[in-house]
Formats: sequence, C-alpha cells, structure tokens
Amino acid sequence: MAHLSDMEHLFKRRSKWVNGPLIIGAGPSGLAVAACLRDHGVPFVILERTDCIASLWQKRTYDRLRLHLPKQFCQLPKMPFPSYFPEYPTKSQFIHYMESYAKHFDINPQFNVTVQCAKYDDTCGMWRVRAINGDKKKPVEVEYICQWLVVATGENAECFVPEIEGMKEYKGSVIHAAEYKSGEVYQGKQVLVVGCGNSGMELCLDLCHHNAYPTMVVRDSVHVLPREILGISTFAISVAMMRWLPIEVVDTILVSLARVMLGDLERYGIKRPKMGPLELKGREGKTPVLDIGTLGKIKTGEIKVVPGIQRFTHRGVHLVDGRVVDADAVILATGYRSNVPSWLKGNDFFAKDGFPKVPFPNGWKGRCGLYAVGFTKRGLAGASHDAVCIAQDISRIWRQETKQDKHTKACHRRCISET
Repeated sequence: MAHLSDMEHLFKRRSKWVNGPLIIGAGPSGLAVAACLRDHGVPFVILERTDCIASLWQKRTYDRLRLHLPKQFCQLPKMPFPSYFPEYPTKSQFIHYMESYAKHFDINPQFNVTVQCAKYDDTCGMWRVRAINGDKKKPVEVEYICQWLVVATGENAECFVPEIEGMKEYKGSVIHAAEYKSGEVYQGKQVLVVGCGNSGMELCLDLCHHNAYPTMVVRDSVHVLPREILGISTFAISVAMMRWLPIEVVDTILVSLARVMLGDLERYGIKRPKMGPLELKGREGKTPVLDIGTLGKIKTGEIKVVPGIQRFTHRGVHLVDGRVVDADAVILATGYRSNVPSWLKGNDFFAKDGFPKVPFPNGWKGRCGLYAVGFTKRGLAGASHDAVCIAQDISRIWRQETKQDKHTKACHRRCISET
C-alpha cells in the first residue's frame, strides 16, 4: 500500500524533462557555467531558490564590501569587468557586473525554486530533482528530469551559527554577519564581533567608522597580510612568485614581508598559524585576511581583541581566560557552509562537509553526469576554471549525441512535457 501511495503522489507531481543540463544555483558559479554552455550552443535550465541572481551579494553582504582581490582575478569567463571599474570593485559594481553578465548571455533563471531532493535513477539513467516552485502561499511541487546535473550552490549556501553555551540567555541582539548592513544602527554601542576573518575584520572597521565600540573575538590563529605591497596587490605578487618558486618559499617571503609591514601582531592578541598562508588556504580553505585598515584601529585600541568565548551571560560573555565582557549586541562573523548534503542524495562524490572529495583542479566532475562548480576554495577564479571545464565536457557529449559537427544555436533535443 505504501508503494501504491508513493506512485499516486508521483503522478500528482508536475514533471519536466530538461533539455540539456540542469544547473542548481544562480550565483556567479551557476552563471559562469550557463554562459559557457551558451557559448557552446548547449541549452540549459537554471534554478534559483531566491528571487534574484547572486543573492549572497545582493541580500547577505554589508554595504562597505568590496572585492578583496583585484578585479582581473575575479571576472567570470568570456566577459571581463568594465575597464572603468576600480581595481577593487564595490558591492554595487559587482552586482551590476553580474546582472550585465546574465543579460549579455541571455541567462534567465527560474526564480523562487527550492530544490528539496536530487537523486540519480539507475532505472532510467537520469537525474530526478524534486523542487518546490513558486511562492510560500501556493507552492507547486515539480520534478525535473535531466541527464546532467550541475551543482552550483557554492561554499556559502547557509550561514554557520556555532552553538555557544548560554546564547539563549543573552538579552541583547544576536545576528549573523549576513544580516549586517551598516554600523549606523550601532552608534555608541558596545558590539561583540565573533570571528576574525575578512568579514569580521571589516565589520569591526565599519563599526569604528560609525562611532561604535567593537570587540573582536579571535579564537584561532589567523594569517593577516597587507592587501598591497609597494602599491601592488599581495595576491598578484603571490601568483607571480608561485610560477617560479615552491609554495613553502612563497609563504616564507609573504610572512616575512607581513611582519616587516604590519609588525608583531601577537602582542595585540593575533597569532599566526604555523602553516604558511597559501599552504593553509590550499589544504584547509582558510583564507588569509587582507588588511584594509583594521589593524591600525586594533593598535590604537579602538578595536579590542579578546580570546574565545566560554559562555554567554545575560549582559555579555565569559571568555576562556576568565574575563567578563559586556556587550549591547553580538554579530556572528562565523562564516558559511555548503548545503549540498541536505538535498543531494545517494552519491559518493561529495563529502559530509558538502565539498567534492577530489581536490582542485579535478573536483568538478563526478559520475553519471554530475558536476560541481564553485567548491574549489579558490574564489571566483576557481569557479571560472571549473565552469569552463564543465561546459566543454557537456558540449562534447552533446555534439556527439546530436551529431553536431559545428557549434549551432541552442536547440531542443528533447521536448519538455508536463503532467
């Protein structure tokens, strides 16, 4: 009877045959794959759970955000940033670039479509992707059936909120950095920022600019590097040196330069990891902080640095060193996580942390037409690399199956039907 009930439920569900690959996610990674597929003449369908492209940038970033790396390392395939953009584009400029990118390549995602489950069906040799389509008042369940599934939900799909003892007892406001827009509302307040990555550092700086009093929780060691060395991007210098020198040598040079330019940071409560910044980034995905002025505020005492939190109190926190810190508000700059394990079922390509088991540069292709883009821990440059590889691989199979010797305008190979 249970089997019969499942079959009845299946037939009530609307089904769509996808002509070409199905891309999950309309962030920079999904758009990059779509643009490359368009260039190869391969049709596609792209699903996005929110109501816009690049939703992380549009809805979950603070106002003062700029690209941390020079624009030439952050542009997507086949369309560079406008020449008049500054070296480090602003949030609004990057969003404008994304929207122009989608328009240029005629990428039209299906918005407000949330994938619930995706699984490969061995019986028919296709992917079956169950999703909720439409608004919350009148949701419609749709099953998409496709030969190729491109996972482009990225490394930052869900906010990570750590479990800290006593957090529910705290009487002040607690938000994730994804909800933070500006320090204007915190003027005159004591604000505890939990996390010392690029976001945590920049939020503290922004709070200072709005006459708040930030305290930054630095639980672990972290590499802090100057954003530029003698007017040249530190990242660009690293890339150039990596062409000729081993990574250990490059790391030694970077750390030495950072010590000369930034001084001894341990006296301010910031310890450097034993592993070098580039090696740590490659192995564990931990990005070094590129300083844009926060260290200056730390050195003058405008930003206080404290160690890890032991537990929350009604008015603030108890620290691991025994000190008590009062705070009017808490901002969790604790990062994001992949959400792939929650909806992609029955595969051995992704690990439990939601990242491909095979490291870069070979982590973009799985079995049975499964692909991943935006999981390289190498930013937009890594996503662009994967997007190009994915499009080339799918287009090769597409041309073989449709017997196309030349690139042609995308056409329907299978009819799309609904039941």
